Amino acid sequence: MASKDPLEKPSTGLADADIEAILGSRHPDPFAVLGIHQAGDKFVARCFIPHAAAVTAETIAGKAIGELDCLDPAGIFAGAISVRKLQPIRYRARNEGGEWIVVDPYSFGPVLGPMDDYYIREGSHLRLFERMGSHPLTLEGVDGFHFAVWAPNAQRVSVVGDFNEWDGRRHVMRLRGDTGIWEIFLPGVVAGHAYKYEIVGKNGEVLPLKADPFARRSELRPRTASMTTGEIEQVWEDEAHRDHWATIDPRRQPISIYEVHAASWQRRDNGDMLSWDELAERLIPYCDEMGFTHIEFLPISEYPFDPSWGYQTTGLYAPTARFGDPEGFARFVNGAHKVGLGVILDWVPAHFPTDEHGLRWFDGTALYEHEDPRKGFHPDWHTAIYNFGRQEVLAFLINNALYWAEKFHVDGLRVDAVASMLYLDYSRKHGEWVPNEYGGNENLEAVRFLQTMNARVYGTRPGVITIAEESTSWPKVSHPVHEGGLGFGFKWNMGFMHDTLQYMSREAVHRKFHHNDMTFGLLYAFTENFVLPLSHDEVVHGKGSLIAKMAGDDWQKFANLRAYYGFMWGYPGKKLLFMGQEFAQWREWSEDRALDWNLLEYPMHEGMRRLVRDLNGTYRRKVALHGRDCEGEGFEWLLADDRDNSVFAWLRKAPGEKTIAVVTNFTPVYRERYRVPLPVEGRWKEILNTDAEIYGGSGKGNGGAVQAERDANGNVSAVITLPPLATLLLEQE
Repeated sequence: MASKDPLEKPSTGLADADIEAILGSRHPDPFAVLGIHQAGDKFVARCFIPHAAAVTAETIAGKAIGELDCLDPAGIFAGAISVRKLQPIRYRARNEGGEWIVVDPYSFGPVLGPMDDYYIREGSHLRLFERMGSHPLTLEGVDGFHFAVWAPNAQRVSVVGDFNEWDGRRHVMRLRGDTGIWEIFLPGVVAGHAYKYEIVGKNGEVLPLKADPFARRSELRPRTASMTTGEIEQVWEDEAHRDHWATIDPRRQPISIYEVHAASWQRRDNGDMLSWDELAERLIPYCDEMGFTHIEFLPISEYPFDPSWGYQTTGLYAPTARFGDPEGFARFVNGAHKVGLGVILDWVPAHFPTDEHGLRWFDGTALYEHEDPRKGFHPDWHTAIYNFGRQEVLAFLINNALYWAEKFHVDGLRVDAVASMLYLDYSRKHGEWVPNEYGGNENLEAVRFLQTMNARVYGTRPGVITIAEESTSWPKVSHPVHEGGLGFGFKWNMGFMHDTLQYMSREAVHRKFHHNDMTFGLLYAFTENFVLPLSHDEVVHGKGSLIAKMAGDDWQKFANLRAYYGFMWGYPGKKLLFMGQEFAQWREWSEDRALDWNLLEYPMHEGMRRLVRDLNGTYRRKVALHGRDCEGEGFEWLLADDRDNSVFAWLRKAPGEKTIAVVTNFTPVYRERYRVPLPVEGRWKEILNTDAEIYGGSGKGNGGAVQAERDANGNVSAVITLPPLATLLLEQE
């Protein structure tokens, strides 16, 4: 009998226009034509299987239910099948080379549901990392992977990979019109496959293949595809560690951070990077022995360009493949927690690189970034700036923060480049930026993002801290959101770093003219919860290492650095030191080589390492040195104005604890009878002296203790010996 529609193939319901659209990779909704469909009281199966010469439809269990007709030699088949209801089916395809089984992805229903749509539209979905990207799934008894990606302005999105010959015609996804999310379940796909998304833009243009924004694993550079991977299977043994940090106030705990670039801390003998397991074997015991409380990694999210150090990331959800699989990083964190070490990640939600496989122009439009380059392009780094005014972008970033905390048990996020987010005119000249709705330069959308992110992290992940790298005087960075703050737990004290290093670079004879460089910071030391950072930024780009910055000859450089470390560890605020500086590496840091560990063979360098170890130990044991790091009641000046001698002295205090006096002499002059005021009479024990011989110093000191006495006027003081270029810690007995 002749068909009513001359374009319709007999009994298939598939028009030539549909076939042409499928083969031309232009069909807007393949779920409407492929798969299993009801036609009256019968069912029809339609499929596209390239290279097939004949196709038999079968149930999932393998029962034959119909032979399909070849409608196009490119691989279009269709025909009636013997089933009673819509259900998943498979095809037995054959050609002269043999036969193979294809489970039909178009015979499965959607995985995402209406509640996903609701929370995604609202911007409040906090489990996106379990719904977006690629995840192993058993659907209606069939194993495979579910894929979901946001591309609201695309005409068509396909999953392509080594499982389908990178053919965008085979696995075109289903569009969820309410959210702009495309999804598909691909039966038979297992972990370990490379994949990307092939996207046709709104004007019909085929875009460069895109990596998955939510990919949890990526290929090793220079390859750029995402990888299917299973869920993290880690037997966590860190309950005691996490419970501790979830139940205390971190402002009143010792926090001493070792900042690490994982690719260059140490390397194998052949120059290759260490794996996470090798890092765990070496780095964790080292930090534990050195007395640090936390390891902070420069960004470990996937990034294409080694010299970016990870700060230009293309895969926020994927631990970089440079060090192995994601499970390796989970094992590292678990191992660190077992010995009481926290793990902090540098996190980059401010901007992203413009590599064509990344987020820029993702669906043919400015999706993740602002379309206006005055808000969407960073002139310093030539990167794209996230559109913080878009709910989907905020959800992408906030979920990422929650993801690292939940799936990998990280203890904190240090948020990079916060200042660049807060100011619309950051690094821009007049006319190159767009004022906010009130005419100001504050990026109100970024403010709301940071507040929301911090509120979510602190509200749902007890024990996790956030730290802002913020270099301006923006108020209340580390104050709660409900008090008008940004909600961070801590803020890097960039002023301390800048002023004190500037002072230390001056010859001792000139320091009396710059005394305020060392005292000014106490005017604002308790306005925020500060971390004192001697970070990677200070030892690159021609700045030299910390030891190289110090004034004087080699002996004075070492003595200056020892005195400076003692000054810093006695100063209010949490501590951060970049790798290599603990043993006074001479060379400027480079990301393409290991640290100069051979320097530890020399006594001056080994002495510096011992000093940092002992400073950490003293800082952790003595509550007076950390218990009120962020509160003014924990600090009291003893000598703030002895600029002629370049001497500084203060007290560190905590309720119910023994008081500690910190005294620093920043000149090479040995002072035998220097009088220091002290709060009470009696014996004060010298608990640390940076000039001790074990640290490479001259061995000058006070024989282990000094005696404070009251004079006729009622003033209490002690006559002490001040070693040259040294810091003393004296504890009340």
